[in-house]
Amino acid sequence: MFRLETDRTLIESFRPRDRRVIEMPADITFPLFVRDYLAWTETSGGRVYLVFAAPGSRKPIGIIFRRDVSSGGPPTTQMCDWCHYSGSSNEVGLLTADVNSKRRVGVNLCMDLRCQAKLEDAADRTGRHPLEALTRLRERMSRFAHEALGIQVQPAA
Repeated sequence: MFRLETDRTLIESFRPRDRRVIEMPADITFPLFVRDYLAWTETSGGRVYLVFAAPGSRKPIGIIFRRDVSSGGPPTTQMCDWCHYSGSSNEVGLLTADVNSKRRVGVNLCMDLRCQAKLEDAADRTGRHPLEALTRLRERMSRFAHEALGIQVQPAA
């Protein structure tokens, strides 16, 4: 869990190179307590925003993904690399993030980043508590941020 005091703290969770393209969600009020992560989609649908804290940390990390729309072809079933939800290519697909001005990396994810809701639903249906699954989800997010984007992920001191 972490707290975002103002829109400025939300913007500062993103890398400096990404801050110029942030489209803030319309229905957000501050201060904002975030339990696991915050995700929203740009009104045009081209970008998906993610703000989370690594397990054991309260420092938020922001990532901006682009939705890469595949050109034509029949819908296929794909699996989200983070929550392991299987869905059609309209629900799960390639989201990419800029590493620098010349390089992007991608990962197959739920296109709306609603992994938390899917994990909580699965836990409810099986009679389990979702805490362990949500912790693993944030670990996967952290690993992507660190290994693919080079973002330093530090646990709380």
